[in-house]
Amino acid sequence: MLVALTIAVTAAALALAAWCGFAAYRDQPTKDWHFIGMAVVSVLALVQLVVGIVEVARGRQAHDGSVIFFSYLAGAVLAVPVAGFMSLTERSRWGSVVVAAGGIVLAVLEVRLHAIWGG
Repeated sequence: MLVALTIAVTAAALALAAWCGFAAYRDQPTKDWHFIGMAVVSVLALVQLVVGIVEVARGRQAHDGSVIFFSYLAGAVLAVPVAGFMSLTERSRWGSVVVAAGGIVLAVLEVRLHAIWGG
């Protein structure tokens, strides 16, 4: 899989986590700008899902198996949108904390995806 894409998704997820963490520190809920950031990170994760599907379709296999690879890819795609939805239900600083945690979870999933692919 593309290492550059994995690094881009990880960096974007950590930037989103830092941004929302700072908003939580300032006692602010998630705002429209945060949701735009979540959309960018989610699109990057979707691109990674498509690239992963194409790579497996071309015959390349994940080092640890395709089932666990696709499970982690699905988790990576869903981590930030689920956190964003949860932040909509909690319109306080804790909504920002949830999105920050979702960004950190996505970054950890990306590191694990890289290891599963054989990196």
